[in-house]
Amino acid sequence: MLFIILLVINSIEMRLTEITRCLEKIAPLSFQEDYDNAGLIVGDPTMQVSGVMVTLDITEEVLEEAISASCNLVISHHPMVFRPLKKFSGNQLDQKLLVKAIKSDMAIYAIHTNIDNAAAGLNRFVAGKLGLSNCSVLEPKVDFLAKLATFCPLKQAEKVRMALFDAGAGHIGNYDQCSYNISGQGTFRASENTDPFVGEKNKLHLEDEIRMEVIFPVYLQHGIVQALLANHPYEEVAYDIYPLKNTWGGAGSGLIGELPAAEDEQVFLSVVKKLTGIPVIRHSGWIGKPVKRVALCTGSGSFLIRQALNKKADVFLTSDLKYHEFFDPQLRMILADIGHYESEQFVKELISSVLIENFPNFAILNSKTNTNPVNYF
Repeated sequence: MLFIILLVINSIEMRLTEITRCLEKIAPLSFQEDYDNAGLIVGDPTMQVSGVMVTLDITEEVLEEAISASCNLVISHHPMVFRPLKKFSGNQLDQKLLVKAIKSDMAIYAIHTNIDNAAAGLNRFVAGKLGLSNCSVLEPKVDFLAKLATFCPLKQAEKVRMALFDAGAGHIGNYDQCSYNISGQGTFRASENTDPFVGEKNKLHLEDEIRMEVIFPVYLQHGIVQALLANHPYEEVAYDIYPLKNTWGGAGSGLIGELPAAEDEQVFLSVVKKLTGIPVIRHSGWIGKPVKRVALCTGSGSFLIRQALNKKADVFLTSDLKYHEFFDPQLRMILADIGHYESEQFVKELISSVLIENFPNFAILNSKTNTNPVNYF
């Protein structure tokens, strides 16, 4: 009986778009950096997926592993293709992997800086493993917010307002359902080709209305406008959208949080070594005091050193640091290089946990291939 049940579970299929839509709820593609290539790289969005393999990098060994496990979708943190390809001769590694994936009817999806920049993304996941609390984005994004203003009859204002909230508008920090409302009077004249909700054709009409304002992340704009149009009583809905320059803590680079209790600096880095499995940590000089505030940026994060210092971090964990950058803290903060692969390896666990939560009976596997190109002697 168990054998039959397993066959049924493994035979379940779903469309690729269902899976990517789930991932993009936590890591919208608009969160990725300009240089990145996150999203669907190979494959038809409407294809049926029989199994998913999650990996940090795509190598030939990973593709073979996916094929052997009957997985026709590989979700990778690092994109298989970063730069434009002009030839497909297979002379370069990315060309070779791309050709192999296409020949194998394998879909390839990358979830890179968009999950790095998501407030509930990779940095928050690793922070949880370190026991950090009171976490916030180290460098919040700018130009990611907009404001919608619309005008609605008094009796229908509550319905429209709640529809906008349900679509994701009205969040400010830890507050939700935030809006500003002011009473006024609108005028309009309906032509012969209209079906006005109030007023008469060819007559000027004055209506008591509410001017309603809500802010929202720009990536939700389409859904919010659709919610407005679907719930507003007017045949022609008047609304304005204003771009905002406010910083937004819902997305950005790095993270800073606090340990439950201050720890000895050497003890803390020993904990980090054990968690990441890195045999040695390059770091700046000891600061001679316990550490409490921890800044973190998985992958390459040297561009955040100044932000970590400004936010009074006792230690900043990241990777790919250069020699001269270790001078920057000047004993005010420990700057620690915990390895690129080592800091990002947890992305497999994060992605698979999201997918399993949403598709509990679907075949989702973490690649067992170690793709770390760096070796220690």
